Parts: sequence; structure tokens; C-alpha cells
Amino acid sequence: MNGFGLPELLAYMRSHRLAVVATIGADLKPQSALVGIAVTQTFELVFDTLSGTRKHANLLARPHIAVVYSGPGEQTLQFEGVAFPISLADESDSSYRAAYYSAWPDGRERLSWKGLAYWGVRPIWARYSDFDKGPLIREFRW
Repeated sequence: MNGFGLPELLAYMRSHRLAVVATIGADLKPQSALVGIAVTQTFELVFDTLSGTRKHANLLARPHIAVVYSGPGEQTLQFEGVAFPISLADESDSSYRAAYYSAWPDGRERLSWKGLAYWGVRPIWARYSDFDKGPLIREFRW
């Protein structure tokens, strides 16, 4: 399969700390933002935001989300999933927070921010592309 499987996908995702997330607004139009991200061993994404943001309101109403990773070069990852809120303190969500703090050690400092919210994303579909190599295109489904 061109030598690019799940281990390589996870390594690619973990090599990035920023990605663009797209959510669906109340007017059913897309809205996107650059966010700091982390990824768990099971390909779930974790990011933080503030409860007053458009993305937070959008995800509460419509949890489907698309995420795009870019680079280096012409490598990209399109990632789609379903978002879910992560507790700021509940022990049952500690593994998600640990994954986030591993990528963003300063994330703990933001716990004092008013309206801080964590979101996770369960993967549904992803397509990795590397047009520097050929093209190399690989799809994944969960």
C-alpha cells in the first residue's frame, strides 16, 4: 500500500501542532479556524477553544467537523469526524487532556481562562496525500 499505513498516519498527525478546523454555522455555511491540536493513540483529535467562539457554538449544534493538516511541501491530510466535548476536570476524560498537554504543555496554564472548553474528534474518514512523491494518496476509514 505504498508503505503508508496507520503508523505513518499517526506519525504525520503528531508531527503537526496546528491544523485548520471547519465547522458548520447556524446558517449552514462552513466556518474555519486555525487551532492547536493533539492526537491520541487511537487517532482522536483534541483541541481547546473558548465557549464564546463560533466553532464552539457550531459544534454544540452540529458536531460534524473537518480538519486539514498541511505540509511539509505538498503533503496534506483531510480528516473528518464527529466532535464531542471533553471535561476540564472529570477523571474519565483525563487521557484526552494528557494527550493535549503532551503536545501543548502550556495548556494547563489556560485552565484559568474564563470559558475554556476542550473538544475531541472521533475519526470517521481521512485522506493523506503526498504530491511530492508521485502522487501518493491513501484513504482511511474508522
